Amino acid sequence: MDGNVILLLPVLIPIVMGSLVLTVKGFRKNRNVLIAAVAGTLAAGVLLTWAALLTGGRLTLWQMTEHITVALAVDGVGRLFAALTSGIWLLVGIYSFSYMTHEKDEFRFFGFYLIVLGVLIALDFSANLVTFYVCYEMMTLTSLPLVLHEMTKEAVMAGLKYLFYSVAGAFLALFGIFYLYSVAESLTFTPGGVAMGLPANGHDGLFLGAVCCMLVGFGTKAGMFPLHGWLPTAHPVAPAPASAVLSGLITKSGVLALIRVAYYIVGPDRLRGTWVQDVWMFLALLTVFMGSMLAYKEPVLKKRLAYSTVSQVSYIIFGLGLFNGTGFVGALSHVVFHSLVKNGLFLAAGAVIFKTGWTRTSEMDGLGRVMPVMLGCYTLVSLALIGIPPASGFVSKWYLATGALASGTGVWSWLGPVILLISALLTAGYLLPLAIRGFFPGADFDEGEIRARGLAGQEPSWLMMVPMLALTAGAILFGCFPGPLISMLKSIAATVL
Repeated sequence: MDGNVILLLPVLIPIVMGSLVLTVKGFRKNRNVLIAAVAGTLAAGVLLTWAALLTGGRLTLWQMTEHITVALAVDGVGRLFAALTSGIWLLVGIYSFSYMTHEKDEFRFFGFYLIVLGVLIALDFSANLVTFYVCYEMMTLTSLPLVLHEMTKEAVMAGLKYLFYSVAGAFLALFGIFYLYSVAESLTFTPGGVAMGLPANGHDGLFLGAVCCMLVGFGTKAGMFPLHGWLPTAHPVAPAPASAVLSGLITKSGVLALIRVAYYIVGPDRLRGTWVQDVWMFLALLTVFMGSMLAYKEPVLKKRLAYSTVSQVSYIIFGLGLFNGTGFVGALSHVVFHSLVKNGLFLAAGAVIFKTGWTRTSEMDGLGRVMPVMLGCYTLVSLALIGIPPASGFVSKWYLATGALASGTGVWSWLGPVILLISALLTAGYLLPLAIRGFFPGADFDEGEIRARGLAGQEPSWLMMVPMLALTAGAILFGCFPGPLISMLKSIAATVL
C-alpha cells in the first residue's frame, strides 16, 4: 500500500460497519444501538469523504502488472460524484430511520445500505479502468439485497432481473476492456484519453465496435435502451429509500462509467464524428422520448418515477455524447440536479405509502389536505425536473440544448433540443396532475373520506421531512445561484476537451 491512506477511510469504514450490522446480533436486538451506529457511520462517511477530497492524491492498494493495478485517486469528476453520493446518502439514511419502522429486517437493509456507500465511494475514487470495473461489479452485488429486501415473489423476480441485466451489461463492457487492454499504453484515467496503438485516423472498426459494446454495457446501469427494463421493475418493489438511491445515485454509476471510458481512456477526439457517436445519440434520444411516454401512461407512482429516471438519465448521456464543453457542463449539472430531484420525488412517494398506503396516482386526490408540506416539496422538485426557471433543471437543460445546437452533429444538433422539449412537456404531464389534484381536487371531492380514514393533518415525521426539505431547497437554490457549480464544471470540462 503506497500513497494517501485517507482515501481508503471513507471506503473501508462504511463497509466494515455495514458488515458488523449484518453479523452482530446486538444490532438486531436494540434498535437504538442500530440507529446510532448507522447515523454515526453516515456522518463519518461525509466527513471522511470531504477529508479525502481536500487532501487528494493517490493510493495504490495492489499491483499485479503495469496495467493491472488496484488504486484510488481524486480528480475533478471523482470529487463531484463522491461529494454528491456521501451527502445524499446521509439525507436518505436519516429518512430511512423513520420509514424502515414499517419494514421487516431493517438491520439487513441498513447493513447493505452502509456497504453500498463504501463501494460507491471506491467507484468514484477509482484511478484506473481495472479498479473501476471491480468496484462496479461489487456495486451490483451489494445493492441487489436492497431490491430483494421484502423477499416477496415480486421482489425476488425484480432482483433477478436487476442482476441479469447488470451482468449482461457488465459482460459487454468487459469485452471492451479486454480490447482496450491490448491496444492502450495504460488503463489509468487520463483527461483527454490515453495513447493507443491504433491506425492514424483512430477509426479502426474493431476498436469502435469495442467502444460501442462498452457504451451499451455501461449504459445498462444508467437505464439506457435497450437494457433499461430493470429500472421500472426494481423500483416499485424496493423500499422507498432504496428506490431513491437506485434512481438518484446508482444509475449515475453508469454515467460515470461512460465519462471515464469516453473522456479519460478513449478520448473524445477519437469518437467525435464516428458511427459510435451516431449510435450514442440515437440510443440516448430514443430513451429520453420512450421513458417520458411510458411515464406519462403509468398509473403507479413509483413505477412512473422509475420510467422518468429512464428518460432523465439519458439527458445526461445525450449531453456527454455531444463531445463539446457546453454539452459536458449540461450533462454534469444534470447529474447533480437530477440526483437531488429524483431522491426528493421518491422520498415523497415513500411518505405517501408510509402514511396512507396509496400507491396509484388515481388514489391521491386531495393529498394536499393530508400532507400539504410534503406535497409542496413534491411540487417544487417536479417544477425543477420539468425545467421551469429559476429551478435547477432549467439550467442543465439550457446547457444541453445550446450544446447540441453548437455541436455541428448534423441532424442530432436540432433533433436533440426538439426531443428534450417534447420530453419536458411530457414530464409536466406526468408529474403536475398529481400536485394539481392533490391541492385542488374539485368541487365533487368528498372531504369526509379523508376524515373517515383518520388521515387529515398527518404530515410525515421530522426525520422524513427534513431530508425532503433539504433536497427541495437544493433543487431550487442551485437553479437560483448556479454560478459556483457551473464554474467548477467548466474547469472539469476544460481538462478533458
